[in-house]
Amino acid sequence: MEIKQTTNMEVKRRNRNRVFRYIRKHGTVSNPDISYEMKMSLPTVTQITKELIEKGFVEETGELQSTGGRRAKALSAAVNVKQAVGLDITKNHIGLVLTNLTGGILNHTRIFLPYVHEEAYYRRVNEELEAFLEESNADRGKILGIGISFPGIIDLDRRLITYSHILGVTMISFDSVSRFFAYPCCFINDANAGAYAEGIHSEERERFFYLSLSNTVGGAVFEHRGLVQGDHFRCGEVGHMTVIPDGEPCYCGKKGCLDAYCNAAVLSDAAGGKLEKFFELLEKKDKRAAELWDTYTEYLAVALNNIRMLLDCDIILGGYVGSYAEPYLPDLWRKVSERNTFTEDRPFVVGCRYQVGAAALGAALEVIEDFVEQI
Repeated sequence: MEIKQTTNMEVKRRNRNRVFRYIRKHGTVSNPDISYEMKMSLPTVTQITKELIEKGFVEETGELQSTGGRRAKALSAAVNVKQAVGLDITKNHIGLVLTNLTGGILNHTRIFLPYVHEEAYYRRVNEELEAFLEESNADRGKILGIGISFPGIIDLDRRLITYSHILGVTMISFDSVSRFFAYPCCFINDANAGAYAEGIHSEERERFFYLSLSNTVGGAVFEHRGLVQGDHFRCGEVGHMTVIPDGEPCYCGKKGCLDAYCNAAVLSDAAGGKLEKFFELLEKKDKRAAELWDTYTEYLAVALNNIRMLLDCDIILGGYVGSYAEPYLPDLWRKVSERNTFTEDRPFVVGCRYQVGAAALGAALEVIEDFVEQI
């Protein structure tokens, strides 16, 4: 009897969750709409939306236009009833994003703050976070938690940041960081966070590889509404894939890694450390910038073709460089095509949807989706 009761409760929860996601996705709907589209009986849908209204997750927003009978009540998701913060920690900056139940960006900022694994650093981050929430006029009671994006290997089983070459730290426990914040925290690798932002609400791609081209090069595999983690939480670490045996030194201590050839600093260092300045020069057809871009994309094309051969899926270019890449995709695609063994019916390399704060947003969305899953 107890097993049956648990099963029935789980079925009800799943149905309630499906209905809420449907309402959230479609904006304003009615019970008959939901019943028809989701192939559920109208009494069942009516009971579910009544529960969601009582819980404060759905609200009545008037009446829909009549189609000949009694006008149906208009229902919408109460998208701002809960919110989440995304915190992206990098070597030199922190990024902050505030989002709601739809994943809409309510506010975002980027602050120069070099990383140091010390109490003073984390206290400063918390101060910046609280100032950000104050500036955003956020209701602290609505904050579900903080998603923390970190450039390193995130071991979810042991609750450890096992190591981050770029930040020079190893074996940091989640608790040693989260204790500085007033909200529950979850942790995610930065490339994984970018992939999550691109994929969790996408209807275009169920499976793709996300290539993060920032001050470090990372990657992630997104599949069936989730991230593929790998046996040791290192899936997608293409930044340390060898592209040139015994080539240029990488910050990890090895030679010839993709990161050494395709990190954002390769480009920004040629423009006074400003990536936007490099792309301004490239747009103006500056000879030196054009030559550097040509070399950069030659190496990038090798990596993109290798990833395609291995995974046979679309590749999204993200990170700092990915946010500028859209105008240059045709030339990049030509270079990839020349290396590709097979005839492709369409380009499989595409630009990212989120060009600002993708890692912070993805981290926040993980908090949101964990909550929505329990509705």
